[in-house]
Amino acid sequence: MQKNNQDIRFIQRFENWSKSFVLLKKSIEIKNPSIIEKAGILKFFETTFELSWKVLKDYLLYVGYDLKSPRAVIKQAYSSDLIDDGAIWLDILEDRNRSIHTYDEAMAEEVYQNIKNTYFNLFCRLNATIKDKICSV
Repeated sequence: MQKNNQDIRFIQRFENWSKSFVLLKKSIEIKNPSIIEKAGILKFFETTFELSWKVLKDYLLYVGYDLKSPRAVIKQAYSSDLIDDGAIWLDILEDRNRSIHTYDEAMAEEVYQNIKNTYFNLFCRLNATIKDKICSV
């Protein structure tokens, strides 16, 4: 299949996502992170999520869905079997919004625990799914 500009955009976005994903992975491996390290983890989480929904948006556009908002992209990605646990992806969106727009130590700790215990595993599954889609393009 000949690649057009949208294919390139989708693949380039995934390459950027992969860099952010690796940084998030390395950061959550830190044992007993300090408050400063947790702030870095939250930043890597925000960036990884932002690129996650945009990678999904680009792929969905490639297959014929023109969606604009993260919520719409998450819902269609779930319907299209690109992600599982659609409700948790919506929780990720909510936590990303909370971490960007307000800072409070209790909220930061809660989001950190969610990243470590739940969200990172979803990013791992997204990584495998998108790699599979790239191989089939």
